[in-house]
Amino acid sequence: MSAISFETDIPARLDRLPWSRFHWLFVTALGVTWLLDGLEATVVAALGPALLRSTTLGLSARQVGLSQSMYLAGAIGGAIVFGHLADRLGRKRLFSATLLIYLSGALLTTLSWSFWSFALFRALTGAAIGGEYSAINSAVDELVPARLRGRVGLAINSTYWLGAILGAGATVWLLDPELVPQWLGWRLSFALGAVFGVAMLVARRYVPESPRWLLIHGRSAEAEAIMREIEAHAGGGTLPPAGKKMRITPQPALGFGRILHTLVVDYPGRCILGLVLIASQAFFYNGITSSYPLVLNLYFEVPVDRTGLFVLVMAVSNLLGPLVLGRLFDTVGRRFMISATYALSGCVIIAAEMLFLVGVLDARTQTTLWAVTFFFASAGASAGYLTVSEIFPLEMRALAIALFFAIGTTIGGLGAPALFGELIDSGRRDLLVWGYLAGALLMLAAAATELLLGPAAERKSLEEITLPLSAGTRSS
Repeated sequence: MSAISFETDIPARLDRLPWSRFHWLFVTALGVTWLLDGLEATVVAALGPALLRSTTLGLSARQVGLSQSMYLAGAIGGAIVFGHLADRLGRKRLFSATLLIYLSGALLTTLSWSFWSFALFRALTGAAIGGEYSAINSAVDELVPARLRGRVGLAINSTYWLGAILGAGATVWLLDPELVPQWLGWRLSFALGAVFGVAMLVARRYVPESPRWLLIHGRSAEAEAIMREIEAHAGGGTLPPAGKKMRITPQPALGFGRILHTLVVDYPGRCILGLVLIASQAFFYNGITSSYPLVLNLYFEVPVDRTGLFVLVMAVSNLLGPLVLGRLFDTVGRRFMISATYALSGCVIIAAEMLFLVGVLDARTQTTLWAVTFFFASAGASAGYLTVSEIFPLEMRALAIALFFAIGTTIGGLGAPALFGELIDSGRRDLLVWGYLAGALLMLAAAATELLLGPAAERKSLEEITLPLSAGTRSS
């Protein structure tokens, strides 16, 4: 029996909404995902030198890098599994499940007793964070008005660096042996994430299911009820007319063959764009952020308990980039801004590493140049994830995000921490510089790809960018 078609104006009603109390609650409850990811990544980066000590886990630089790679491997697997489930079961169901898995991983990490136990628990934590990427990016796109989607998406992704700031600041105190014993400080650092995670379990109870997702699954009555509740928070009867309607014919769950055909045959240019944007920034970020505390310690003799201060400067720069530049991605446009931010970050890192190679930098000047680099790179990388989440049909949005995150991170980022660990262990400044230059060249290649293939998605509804597979033509 064929599915029953119906008309709806809910997508248009979502896009005409003013910013309201609902949106603040929504972005706060979901933005904490990136805060937790930033906290996790920065704590490990700042802890890198401390984990080398025999009084902690006694790891090598290579093992610190491998543990970072295990975290990324977990995130890749989690993204694919939970991304598929988010498209089939809904965005909201995955929020609580992945957060509970994160809490388990964070708490188990505090109990690590060896490299392999540490790496395993890091992989579990990463699986939860990877799963959250796809479900939450989908929900953000589907609930935020089109005219604001760029700046809001970048702002939410920037909370990663708020978590990094909290992690870097906390490790300054927790790694000070005069305040906390060395055997305990690194364990307490990982416990921080669990504290934030518990608070978010409560906040997420108030985040609704995506009305757009409900529509394509034939649950129009539920979508209408949620839509009316959202509108009540945003002015009710004072809202402007919604505009055009859309006809929806709910489809059976997509098989992987249909998904693959849609990606590769229907949208080949967008596939290339997504892979290049994600893979380039994955190598760039995972290589540099995992290595610079060790570089500060080994090349500039920054004490272990002071590296957190330099990490803090980097985190602030990364936070400011999307917040300061985010509005321009909705006004100047995606294509120009993504290309510019990727290119500028690549050019600055090339200049910085040439100076590092000849030995004219100290810890402060090196960190300053890195901070300028990541001011631009952070905005560009956040917009890369935003692009992937906007340009594919609603029925496969979460899985598309997951696939591009997984494939891009595997290609570009999975081996980067371990590679840079090996380069640092080599003791050769020139080899380390070649690693950084490779990252810069990838960012420049991504800038060129965006110029050639990037769609003009700014201020457009998701349905204008790509019609859902279950949608027919719009009507007035």
